[in-house]
Amino acid sequence: MQDETLEQSLPEQDSPEQEALDGRMESVGSPAASELEKVRGERDQLLDRLARLQAEFDNARKRESREREDMRDRTVTYTVEPFLGVMDNFQLALKADGTAEQLRGGVELILKQMEDALKNLNVHAVESVGAQFDPRFHEALGDIETTESPDHQVLEEIRRGYRIRDKLLRPALVRIASNPAQVSE
Repeated sequence: MQDETLEQSLPEQDSPEQEALDGRMESVGSPAASELEKVRGERDQLLDRLARLQAEFDNARKRESREREDMRDRTVTYTVEPFLGVMDNFQLALKADGTAEQLRGGVELILKQMEDALKNLNVHAVESVGAQFDPRFHEALGDIETTESPDHQVLEEIRRGYRIRDKLLRPALVRIASNPAQVSE
């Protein structure tokens, strides 16, 4: 839109009116003719500079877009790569013949491998069972009435929660103790 406005505001370089004016100015030989040539030269330089700046801007925009896409691909690669080994081991476990106990042992090893991959990405499980209920990290799905545990202590983890550094990815779904013998404050 700015290009159209700029082009409309600038006179055409070789219009018939300008050529006629040039002929009259040259025949007069006045200083106005040299001034006109100087202004035209400056205009041509500015138009050339504008065209170059537009091309540089387009190239920079395209380069930034390519770099953003490359960064996204590298991030996905870095994130997915540790889990490819986990998938391979699940496929091997499905093909394996063995007892249920051997299969369980294999799945436990795969789970350990998955937890290690998450730790390498700075993803850690939220502490739950035995901890005091914290609404920043836990989501209570219910309570269990008991006199053996302090009030609001997490007794059962239904779904594990995760955080990346200090940011919560998802809360842990838990059941907490409800101790009628203790007064909640």
